[in-house]
Amino acid sequence: MLTVFASTAQAENLLNWLDEVTGQQGRGLVEADGAELLTLEDRQSEMYPKVSPDGKYLLVVSTLKRRPVITKRLVENGDPLAIVSDNDPQALDSIAWQGNDNVIFLSHRADSLGVWQKPVDGGAIRRLHGRLDGELRDPVVLDDGSIIAVRLQRAAVRKTTPSKSKKQKFKLAFDNWEYNGRTGHVVKIDKGGVERVLAPGVNPALSPDGKRVVFSMQAGRSWHLFVMNIDGSELVELTEGRSIDVQPAWSPDGRWVVFTSNRAATDMRHTSKGNWDVWMVAQDGRNLVRLTTDKAMDGAASFAKNGRVYFHSDRKVSKEEREYHQVSGTTKGFHIWSVLPPMIDG
Repeated sequence: MLTVFASTAQAENLLNWLDEVTGQQGRGLVEADGAELLTLEDRQSEMYPKVSPDGKYLLVVSTLKRRPVITKRLVENGDPLAIVSDNDPQALDSIAWQGNDNVIFLSHRADSLGVWQKPVDGGAIRRLHGRLDGELRDPVVLDDGSIIAVRLQRAAVRKTTPSKSKKQKFKLAFDNWEYNGRTGHVVKIDKGGVERVLAPGVNPALSPDGKRVVFSMQAGRSWHLFVMNIDGSELVELTEGRSIDVQPAWSPDGRWVVFTSNRAATDMRHTSKGNWDVWMVAQDGRNLVRLTTDKAMDGAASFAKNGRVYFHSDRKVSKEEREYHQVSGTTKGFHIWSVLPPMIDG
């Protein structure tokens, strides 16, 4: 059952925004989430969709012949257009759009960790930040050339695993907010390399106006969403409760944040068995809306200008969808789906 928490005035605001981007009128709530399958390739998985600022394309981490690659795809139908990055493990969990024509990513090329920029359709690659020490994730480049990223550090108490001599096979993880034996801090690094810690947390996302960052911070067994200015000031908590709220992303107008959560489950002692769904909340912490209700693992959502929310899910693919996409092999794994936020009557 779709869950919506909104006052009449707040619901009208959501309805107005949805009418602007879709041209549709509210018809009330529906029971099913109405998600539509976008990508389905034979014996492949697709994860972590990221919509371009103009809303026309997606960056998707895909498995191609058992190796992970980053592909550029059409938002309209999910068709792959080009391979953006191949055989660069650090780019897989750090790549992001910079405008509509370029992507940025972390890489150890040139013998040191750096933030690199590359035209999404091919061309010369240039380094924006070099000689970055330690472990970083999720870089965001600001207008002044500084970056916001997640700094990983060893936790005071960490789990240990036996070393293995064989090379580990890379596997895309659903829980990209957890790092075994390490904790994350959102940091800001200026062009000169001076680094400042802004707050504990992971999964930072820059607002469309470039002034705020939404991220997830751990509190005991729970994770909550917070928003702050890019200098770390005016820290505000968006979500609360006994839940894990992670992987936030902004709507194109900056009024909404979509995120992954298991808050539909109430027993935090069994979070691994929880139902992961895509949720949405207003930028002031109001209007909490559950967008997906399937028992599968839904997450890593991204807003598009067409009003739809794109996410990955390992939900079951129907026979009709297999036939439509002309896939005869296995469809197990994650694929990209989209859902339209519900119309809410005032």
